[in-house]
Amino acid sequence: MTDPIEKLREYGYELPAPKAPVASYVPVSRTGNLLYVSGQISSNEHGVVQGRLGDNMNVVQGGNAAELCAVNILAQIVHMAGVPLHEIKKVVKLTVLVASTHEFTEQHLVANGASNLLVGVLGDKGKHARAAFGVTALPLGAAVEIEAVVEV
Repeated sequence: MTDPIEKLREYGYELPAPKAPVASYVPVSRTGNLLYVSGQISSNEHGVVQGRLGDNMNVVQGGNAAELCAVNILAQIVHMAGVPLHEIKKVVKLTVLVASTHEFTEQHLVANGASNLLVGVLGDKGKHARAAFGVTALPLGAAVEIEAVVEV
């Protein structure tokens, strides 16, 4: 398998410095061989990707925001948990929160942005269970927030 960092570059990303918590929590908690990665919001070097699906964002834009969340999850695993990407055994589960209107019902398609990136970067190790929810608002006005459970 190609090195996960190289695969990430093929998607146009470098592994960013991890985002600091914006409240009273730790970004990654480890118990045994499981990492619990706190919710990572849609953000990049330009700041938080804000928006609301069904209002001022479409599914493609939402999927791109979810992809950024997945990149931030990988950054937390490497930088805060000290686990190189090639040592990930399995992405077990994602919980995807999508800021959306009451009428918007395609949260699952938005979540595909993160899921597709993780499988593309990690191969079969990136395949996971998932839940996707629509919510009224997310911290800092983010469009998407994703938490992860990862086996190492």
